[in-house]
Amino acid sequence: MYLFALSTAEQGASMALFEDERLVFESSIFSRQTHSKGLLPMIEQAVESREGMTVDQIDGFIAARGPGSFTGLRIGISMVKGLARAVSKPCAGISSLDGIGFRFCHSQNPVCVMMDAKRKEVYSAVYQFSNGQLIQKSPEMVCSPEIAIGQAGSGALFVGSGSKVYREKICNRTDDRAVFSSPAMDGVSACALVMSGMSDGGVFDFENHPLNPVYLRKSDAQIHFEGKAGA
Repeated sequence: MYLFALSTAEQGASMALFEDERLVFESSIFSRQTHSKGLLPMIEQAVESREGMTVDQIDGFIAARGPGSFTGLRIGISMVKGLARAVSKPCAGISSLDGIGFRFCHSQNPVCVMMDAKRKEVYSAVYQFSNGQLIQKSPEMVCSPEIAIGQAGSGALFVGSGSKVYREKICNRTDDRAVFSSPAMDGVSACALVMSGMSDGGVFDFENHPLNPVYLRKSDAQIHFEGKAGA
């Protein structure tokens, strides 16, 4: 079974192709150009990495459903839904926070994912793993970094773009006991999206992961519109 996964939740884009449980292709880009300009060549590269393979041989498609960039998420979700519909295959959505958290599924510390949400806020959730398996995950939320730090506790591993933006605050509030990931590991990983949705038997669970966007908060356009409507 071939699975294709895509994340456009942040400024960069991540893409992965699995054959059963084995990762056979992974690619990422970081560009200030819109995702729409670079995605199709990346998808072609992923498919062509398997000699003789065509898109209709992919058995399922996965996308980061959010939180993250409103525009980026819409592009990625639309791309994945379009590909899945074109070849009549299932598609699924996985939390962008899972796409970071599951990169650290062998951590013995609680894993606090903090994506920079701007406006002095973060998108956050705290994960507890054991032997690579998820034991517990806190509710996803958009909140101040102080609240996220408080939920994680002082000995947590802090990961994601927000953990670097608010590193000094994290260190101060945890008495320098916090652990940090490498900045190279802060982005949403398409590979980790697939890992998050796989059952213990290595089968991806499409049924329980519908591809619906999850933004956690309103866009600037919505806030502006509601402000004008209430004036």
